[in-house]
Amino acid sequence: MLFSTLSLLTSAAAVSATVLPSSFSSSSTPTKRGSGSISVTPHDRYSSSLGVLGCKINTNRVAYWPETRGCDNFCVRVSANGRSVTLLAIDHSGGAHDISYDAWNYLVTGSSARDSPTAGGGIAATYEDVAMSECADLLTATDGKLAFAAANSMNTVSACLSNAWFAQNYALYNIFNTQCTYGYDELCHLDGNTPVCGHQLGVTPALTSDPVYNIDYPTGALSLAV
Repeated sequence: MLFSTLSLLTSAAAVSATVLPSSFSSSSTPTKRGSGSISVTPHDRYSSSLGVLGCKINTNRVAYWPETRGCDNFCVRVSANGRSVTLLAIDHSGGAHDISYDAWNYLVTGSSARDSPTAGGGIAATYEDVAMSECADLLTATDGKLAFAAANSMNTVSACLSNAWFAQNYALYNIFNTQCTYGYDELCHLDGNTPVCGHQLGVTPALTSDPVYNIDYPTGALSLAV
């Protein structure tokens, strides 16, 4: 994605914003776990409305769902055709239960979309919300934290700091966008409600050390996320 000067100013202003994304609940109480039957569809372009950095997670295991999430409720297990995948529910859809193309392909065929790509639409599945520990292997940051873009995720972070799980398991980075193509790969800390980083927050030098790759539908080819 290319960022204009206007979009940079808008994103920097979001650091102090207090309005939460519609896919998110700020309740500090443990979230009630849900389960049910759904139809899941493939999604092949990584994004996160909560500001989770794609270079710090397994982007092939993400849920893009319409339901509101809580501060300790980003992990779901989806099952179909006798197979299951565990997913990070960190982006919002307009109504569909989308999941990463690779995860969808595995539920359909038992194989990765890189090895045996297939095409199709919704498949009948069941889901259950599970403890965040079930998604620990999807968090690839060296400290094992759920990593956020410091310039663009303070809505989420500020609302969740009173949640016990979140407060112990989040990290802020001076990476500008969730596809990790701009900024600095450096940890930040909070001074009050303001992220403090080694370099200026919210600037957009090209970042090439942390590429995020999409698996393209329906070919299974890799492409750089932008």
